[in-house]
Amino acid sequence: MPTHLALLRAVNVGGTGLLPMAELRALAESLGFTRVRTHLASGNLLVDSPRPSEDVQALLSEALAAQQGREVGVVMRTAEDLARVLDAQPFREAAPNRVLVSFLPGPVPADALATVRHQRDEEIALLAREVVVHYASGMGSSKLRVPAAEAGTARNLNTVAALLRLMQV
Repeated sequence: MPTHLALLRAVNVGGTGLLPMAELRALAESLGFTRVRTHLASGNLLVDSPRPSEDVQALLSEALAAQQGREVGVVMRTAEDLARVLDAQPFREAAPNRVLVSFLPGPVPADALATVRHQRDEEIALLAREVVVHYASGMGSSKLRVPAAEAGTARNLNTVAALLRLMQV
């Protein structure tokens, strides 16, 4: 049975969108998904379902909106997608915790680089549905704004690799 990865946007980040992972797992199980598990507390949900990814996303989005009282962005990815991102990202020499992958719900806009603001020493790469940023000096002091990435949800390379491992077991 296929394993689906749902990456939730703006969950348990900076005190906003509080959603205990136990509640998220219970919600997913109530929707009929099996082998439900989460990784970290930032909205990484893995479920098994024979349904297509689009159906899993729609069910989760609707249930989360009802539970949270607001829309919660849900971006779906497969194990193949994660492997592709890890293979294609160009910042191989960078510390993985300083490389952030923004997973978008659709293709990266053509003007993604033209709209970037406040770039200093950060490096940016565009993939098919992801924006990858290497924060050479760290994220804490960065003022970088990538409007194209705002519709998505970001994870560092350590988390991406861990999620891929979880999807493969």
